[in-house]
Amino acid sequence: MVAEAAGLPVLQPPRLRDPGWPERLRALGAEIAVVVAFGQILPQAVLDAPARGSINIHGSLLPRYRGAAPIQWAIIRGETVTGITTFQMDAGMDTGPILLQADTPIGPEETAGELSERLAPLGARVILETLARLDTLRATPQPAGGATLAPRLKKSDGGLDWRRPARDLVNLVRGCNPWPGATTSTPAGPLAVWRARAVDGAGAPGTLIAHERTLAIATGAGALLPVEVQPESRRAIAWDEYLRGARLTAGRTLTA
Repeated sequence: MVAEAAGLPVLQPPRLRDPGWPERLRALGAEIAVVVAFGQILPQAVLDAPARGSINIHGSLLPRYRGAAPIQWAIIRGETVTGITTFQMDAGMDTGPILLQADTPIGPEETAGELSERLAPLGARVILETLARLDTLRATPQPAGGATLAPRLKKSDGGLDWRRPARDLVNLVRGCNPWPGATTSTPAGPLAVWRARAVDGAGAPGTLIAHERTLAIATGAGALLPVEVQPESRRAIAWDEYLRGARLTAGRTLTA
């Protein structure tokens, strides 16, 4: 780790609610704590251990997308703008008063993994500015309305329900890349869809239909054209390559 290489002490508590940790953290004499993707709701005693409390860097424009997976859910729900928020932490889940925010557009084909990589340097800039201006920044309570939740994703969240509109399914594919992956069942076996586009087309949801020189999948509104897919226990490949190997034809049906 970078901190260990620099000779800094590294503590890795399994649970900060365990007895003794607030006292150990307070003994460090830190002025402020910066929390990034820690994965636990910290008790107030831990948040108050630094003299000036604790600041969190969050990957959304709070109060939208409070929770463990804000980047993924923003894409899944079709947002076109997201950003970084720094806020003074309290005992709630991402509910503390806002210090600074910076927004950024979400690309129409951008995946959760790609957006995460792009938000990382933006988050670094925002937290550095927050710390530099801490003496003059005024923490602003989050608006009472407009809050949404972004719970941790489960494997089952990636299931492609072909009754939904194609645009929604494309967003699901993007938001579930790289984990847990958007999945479907085909006559040739399970299939993960890593990239896809919404195209014109109609048919019974889940049915393979002709689209230009290839096949698309009919949905509840429009059709989904996979771009990159991965059969079970194989590498990711182009959709047309998969169709040739799987020998799927128009009229065959896929299920969630």
